Amino acid sequence: MDETTLTARLPQPVAARVQSLKWTDGRVTAILDGSGLGAAERDALETAVKDVLGSAPDVAEVRVAIMADKPVRSGPVIVAVGSGKGGVGKSTLTANLAVALARSGRRVGLVDADVYGPSQPTLLDTEGQRPQAENDKLIPIDSRFGVKMLSMGHLVEPGKALAWRGPMASGAFGQLVDAHWGDTEVLLLDLPPGTGDVQITMLQKHKPAGAVIVSTPQDLALIDAQRAAELFGKGGVPIIGLVENMSGYVCPHCGEASDPFGRGGVEDAAAEAGLPFLGRIPLSLVVREASDAGTPPAAGDGEGADAFHAIAAKLGQWLDQRAGPGSA
Repeated sequence: MDETTLTARLPQPVAARVQSLKWTDGRVTAILDGSGLGAAERDALETAVKDVLGSAPDVAEVRVAIMADKPVRSGPVIVAVGSGKGGVGKSTLTANLAVALARSGRRVGLVDADVYGPSQPTLLDTEGQRPQAENDKLIPIDSRFGVKMLSMGHLVEPGKALAWRGPMASGAFGQLVDAHWGDTEVLLLDLPPGTGDVQITMLQKHKPAGAVIVSTPQDLALIDAQRAAELFGKGGVPIIGLVENMSGYVCPHCGEASDPFGRGGVEDAAAEAGLPFLGRIPLSLVVREASDAGTPPAAGDGEGADAFHAIAAKLGQWLDQRAGPGSA
């Protein structure tokens, strides 16, 4: 069984709307074009795809995302920060980008969409705080770094494990994004690793204006990062650029430089794919200690801050170019 065979099982009018179809280990993920369809027609399209593909041999699960013609959304510009796997520093990067953008004068919001392992309350020193609600919508928490934020970590007891199925996680993500963000200009989404239910829900209901992909230089992380970039691309989300994290280490005792995860792999991958390279973040004890203490390096001007500010400046340029001439 392969993607071509699966697509051929669909009726021609349905197959014509397939933008992307992937089959991996019994799971089918289909991204469909919903242009010109009403709500009832979109529901019927989704049902048809699930019924036909779900009956195919060796298919255990079918996930469907239907993309709107041109999603219209009032409010902040949404920028997703994603990775193909965990442990590459995505949350630390997102927190520091948010702080750096806020320091540059932008009104910034941050959603910790990693509902299974929320870490932003620790990174931005808001652990133990609880958001209020108004008209059934959450009111974001104001961090001391000028960034408004919401996380599942604000809604559950610290350290409590969340054993949620996909629809529950997707529903929680929607509540965080659809909060009262007020005059927020840019909303960063710290996504969970991978290409699962939360990412599919994001593409279908909260489509970002662009995405930043973060990876370490090692080959295994790069393979997963490329899958994440492919998902965004197939979903019609422009890739703003790639970031190489944990890139090089300088021993604080002897000054010797080394590359425990390699170096330059992400930049090479970006060049090969024709995507922008936004910069690299070194593997640093200063960054780790500051993050654990709830004081993002980007909040200061010392060691570890410059790289985050440089990447945030490039993201700011992208935001300005997207807004066009004469924008505030």
